Amino acid sequence: MPKIKLTKSELKSQRDSLRQFSRFLPTLQLKKQQLQLETRKCQDAMEKLSGEKNKFISDLKSWIAVFGSADSTKNITSLLSVAAINTSVNNIAGVDVPVFESIEFKTVQYSLFEEDPWLDDAIAAVKKLVELKTREKILNEQYDRIASELRTTTQRVNLFEKVKIPESKENIRVIQIYLGDQDTAGVARAKIAKSKMQGTA
Repeated sequence: MPKIKLTKSELKSQRDSLRQFSRFLPTLQLKKQQLQLETRKCQDAMEKLSGEKNKFISDLKSWIAVFGSADSTKNITSLLSVAAINTSVNNIAGVDVPVFESIEFKTVQYSLFEEDPWLDDAIAAVKKLVELKTREKILNEQYDRIASELRTTTQRVNLFEKVKIPESKENIRVIQIYLGDQDTAGVARAKIAKSKMQGTA
């Protein structure tokens, strides 16, 4: 603990600091609770989306034989590309996070008569899978940002609760004891001086 001045002005400064810390702490605690709630929501959303994606992949197993051909895979990737990923920004407890809105694909025109009959369904399946993976990536980014802010806020709450407020209280106690002792000593000196003056009178 740094050395403090044992003065009335320092006492006032410590009291002002304590009031300030005590005023900010409830706000930080509330923000911490909000961020904890949002991280749980985000985790739930991530688990739900992961389950949806895994189920979709499992349901696609009937296509594996078709996609197993390198030519087939190359054919689909040459016909389909992501044109745009549309997101918005949401503010959660002071943190700006991306929110998935939609995904746009660019599809090369192809002849229905020249391509395999399963190609339409395959392209739709790939689009769905890319969308699920994109949503998952954005949700992960949401979680990372909220979790990072939660760590910072928790550190601040701990700093106020465990360091700053106890430190200010202890400083106030030490200064008050010192000033009280000084007042007592002053009164005692005054009495002694008075007694001496009366003795010499």
